[in-house]
Amino acid sequence: MEKMLKTRKEVNESLTWDLTALFKTEEAYNEAVKKLEALANEIEQQYKDKLSMPEDINACLEKLKEYVELKIQTSTYANLWVSSDQTNHENISRYMTLMNKMSVFDSQLSFVRSAIIELDDDVIQQTMDKAPENKHFLKEIMDYKPHALSKDVEKVLSSLSPVLNAFYGIYNQAKLADMDFNHFKVDDKEYPLSFILFENDWEFENDTKIRRKAFEAFSNKLREYQNTMASAYQAQIQKEKTLATLRGFDSVFDHLLFSQKIDRSLYDRQIDIIMKKLAPHMRKYAKLLQRIHKLDEMTYADLKLVVDPSYEPTITVEESKKYIEEALSVMGEDYLEMVKRSYRERWIDFVQNKGKSTGAFCASPYGIHPYILISWSDQMREVFVLAHELGHAGHFYLSQKNQNIFNTRPSLYFIEAPSTMNEMLMANYLTKTSDDPRFKRWVLSSIINRTYYHNFVTHLLEAAYQREVYKIIDQGGSIHAAKLNQLKRQVLETFWGDEVTMVDGAELTWMRQPHYYMGLYPYTYSAGLTISTQASKRILNEGQTAIDDWKEVLKAGGTKSPVELAKMAGVDITTEKPLLDTIDYIGSLIDEIISLTDEIENK
Repeated sequence: MEKMLKTRKEVNESLTWDLTALFKTEEAYNEAVKKLEALANEIEQQYKDKLSMPEDINACLEKLKEYVELKIQTSTYANLWVSSDQTNHENISRYMTLMNKMSVFDSQLSFVRSAIIELDDDVIQQTMDKAPENKHFLKEIMDYKPHALSKDVEKVLSSLSPVLNAFYGIYNQAKLADMDFNHFKVDDKEYPLSFILFENDWEFENDTKIRRKAFEAFSNKLREYQNTMASAYQAQIQKEKTLATLRGFDSVFDHLLFSQKIDRSLYDRQIDIIMKKLAPHMRKYAKLLQRIHKLDEMTYADLKLVVDPSYEPTITVEESKKYIEEALSVMGEDYLEMVKRSYRERWIDFVQNKGKSTGAFCASPYGIHPYILISWSDQMREVFVLAHELGHAGHFYLSQKNQNIFNTRPSLYFIEAPSTMNEMLMANYLTKTSDDPRFKRWVLSSIINRTYYHNFVTHLLEAAYQREVYKIIDQGGSIHAAKLNQLKRQVLETFWGDEVTMVDGAELTWMRQPHYYMGLYPYTYSAGLTISTQASKRILNEGQTAIDDWKEVLKAGGTKSPVELAKMAGVDITTEKPLLDTIDYIGSLIDEIISLTDEIENK
């Protein structure tokens, strides 16, 4: 593989997203920012010190919805430009300028929440009765009342938001703009290297010598930046701890879980049970990879190998349409039309280019349509990634059609359930397309090394490591690069045991993900997949009834708690049973892959 990343100007435009749905021109965007400022001024002038009557409160909230919608649209536009190319100074300047302006606007409007919090409960109830569509929003404000600070302090914190939220941007600049990986050499031959090339290609490379050398070169470059990234991370978590203390939370965990609408027990359970119960299954899978690839030892640099690399299908973007559409067609015509539009109207950015954000994500600006970032590598595994992101898109597409802007977004605990559901639907579809043992093994191993490894291993191990970091901060301590390396290595060694050798560089894995700048996010991948695994079983067993229930869950948006949403889908997450059943299911898939391997090898 000889692959140099193109610049953004050199890529095929038809495979990039079309941001004109947000704003047709840069001038239109600038006009929207001016309108945003005018709205902030209008709301402040009309309603500041006047929010005492239900009629005034509801009128103010209608204007606030208009402001929030435009705020999301402008910030999405600016952010997507940055995500497509972090090396472009115009993109960075546009985004930072907007963030600075928004901090002023948000500071102006911080009085709305502060004023509502100070009202008597009977006034709030009357306000809800007169406009039920605002009930959820008002209830969330009142639930936060014990943790609210004074008007002046809330205004100052709002105005400081660009500073308080700067650490994620610092991380991305170091990772995507400053790090120059250049090349690595194997047997006098040079190979190009970058964040995207390593995570999309070299990590899966079948040639052991090349794969391990790429891991070594990649790790060496990360190591050069470990102190800078550790400093940014320390600032992020210290900020979170300080805010938790100021707002009267007993711990930073309570602070970060408050908005997720779950208690600490569900969070700890997800981490503790997976670390203990899933580890033996994944160690067995690692040993299978070692056997198939005839490795001298199984190292951390080998864990992304696939079971059957010579069988891994290649697929173009155009060819992916058939698989995506047929797999997701069970969700109904309205959902399928959304999928078709995503290709037809260029909602998806497929290309690989220098400075582009790594991984994949979906942004869903209210009133427009979702946007998906992915770096297409022509491997069939990308179909699972795209199905995942289309799960987010379908979720917010339906919730936005059925909820106002205040009610669309559910708790982070649930946020990954719709996305991982689509991966399960893709797997269900593929298993029906062929009875060939080799194809079946490829499908099952794709579920393990793509869906479950990504969500139940990669992100869960992030969560286990993250919990240890927050424990230190909660106790008044601090962290640095050496400590982070130690904690990460301990978590990896605990999970993988003696079956996987932790080579130099494994401990630096904490530098690879941006999730640590998003609160307690990493564990929610496994939480969401636990729900979607059990709900997808219902779809297989019950058909249309279960599909209809799932679509009602998607339409509910953020109007229900995670426990209530899961219950609507037929899953009881107040007990550990769904998680244990999911781990047993993963184990059964691995056993079936081993059985199929024996069958194929003995032919």
